[in-house]
Amino acid sequence: MSFRLRVLGLVMLVAVSATAATLWLVLRQASRQIDESDAAGAALDRVTAALSDYGRRHGTWEGVRDLVVRLGAQTGQRIHLVTESGLVLVDTDREARPHEAVRPLGTVFGYVNPRPTLDLSRVDANAAAVAVEELYRYRAGVRLAACLTRRGVEPVQTPGRHGVPGFAIDPTRAIDPALVRTCTDQAHESEQTATTDLVEIEQTCAEDIGTEQQNYCLTEAFNARIAEVAPQPARVILGVGDDGGRTLVVGPLLAAAAGVAAVAIIATALLSHRVLRPIGILTTASARLGRGDLTSRVPVQGNDEIATLARSFNRMADSLQRGEERQRRLVADVAHELRTPLANLRGYLEALSDGVIEPDPELFASLHEETVLQQRIVDDLQDLALAEAGSLAYHRTGVDLAELLETCRTTHGASADAAEVALTVSAEPVTVHADPDRLRQVIGNLITNALRATGQGGQVTITLHRDGESAVVRVADTGSGIAPDALPFVFDRFWRGDSARGRKTGGSGLGLAIVRQIVTDHGGAIRVASELGTGTTFTITLPIPRR
Repeated sequence: MSFRLRVLGLVMLVAVSATAATLWLVLRQASRQIDESDAAGAALDRVTAALSDYGRRHGTWEGVRDLVVRLGAQTGQRIHLVTESGLVLVDTDREARPHEAVRPLGTVFGYVNPRPTLDLSRVDANAAAVAVEELYRYRAGVRLAACLTRRGVEPVQTPGRHGVPGFAIDPTRAIDPALVRTCTDQAHESEQTATTDLVEIEQTCAEDIGTEQQNYCLTEAFNARIAEVAPQPARVILGVGDDGGRTLVVGPLLAAAAGVAAVAIIATALLSHRVLRPIGILTTASARLGRGDLTSRVPVQGNDEIATLARSFNRMADSLQRGEERQRRLVADVAHELRTPLANLRGYLEALSDGVIEPDPELFASLHEETVLQQRIVDDLQDLALAEAGSLAYHRTGVDLAELLETCRTTHGASADAAEVALTVSAEPVTVHADPDRLRQVIGNLITNALRATGQGGQVTITLHRDGESAVVRVADTGSGIAPDALPFVFDRFWRGDSARGRKTGGSGLGLAIVRQIVTDHGGAIRVASELGTGTTFTITLPIPRR
């Protein structure tokens, strides 16, 4: 199984266990709170209805204490009644438990608004006068009801035509006439005040703004002008909040947490053993590899990410070992290439120094030729090292390959004529984005090799055509060809068709390795096909840039 799937399985197991435990605890707590909330909700409806009725009938919150205390005793709830301005009217905890600490407030609350709502929807004309009349009547009635309530007399509320109730004295009860006169005088409002209200309202809510807008404006004006006499809206808070006592059952909570922790620890231990063991083996092998033991490998088991990592490590070790072997072969090849000519130079120089041979122009020309050859080998090695390291400089531009091939034919034309070999070019116009000097180096190297391999009367043909989004260049000769078992090594360093490494054919054996690297750096590819006694064809494919 994939390591990723194992980790996912562990995480899912822990997550499911934790979720299940949390869900069980939450459901248990929530069910209890829901039961309590249902009871509090029913009690809240009862309390808000009673308080709203009291505020509307009495026109004041004075005297509401007895009602709230009685409701608290009936519902078994703490009741906290507070106005919009923040004035606490009644709190049953302070009333019923004066010598005990006040408990935190609950979370169930309701809104009580004892003020009437003016309804002008049935008024056809002169709505402002109706609004002022209702305002005058309500303010007088509220003052009367408040006065009676303060003196222990229950006022009588009468319904109004426009949603605004009226207030009166119960005629069936025997009430002190002096009290009646006092409350009536307090409730009286001068006609001048009513006239002023009418003028201000009519100016504020003009009829030309439209009936609906005018009614809304009159209603707002009515509400603003009753605020000074009507009881304030209030908020009712029921119940007792969390005071730091028991909110969750500790035992089940600890048991669930312990169970989840145990599952996580066991699963993590098993998984860590599966992960850390191969990682330890990899660490040991990496240390051996760092100390130079390139034969170090790790066993591979399974198909998960750890096994993939082990395979990658083994491939890396194989690559390092092959690189080390290539480096050793390179040093051996360089030493082999330089040993013989340097020995020749040393021998001739010692012979000249000892007077064994006489210096003459022919000898100096031979020594100079040998030195130039060694210089070319060193230059080719430098180019190849830079190319393989990605440090070889390229100056890319648009290159007309047909023109470049013709230039190469002209450059090597003298050598072809001297070797009595026909050198021809057949090309169609193709433009690539490349370094022209490096491409000339590539084509020139292939032409030089082809001329060396082709005898008198032979032919070297260079062709160019477009194949889709690629330019295809072929350099074909009718020379001696390459043996099939040697073809895989054509682009290796110091490979030459002359297996004896003779100097008759010339060359350092690095040219084709440089050619392949330059072509690869240009995003292209090169391949070779050959047949002994028939000839060899090198095919280069270069990408054509999109316009």
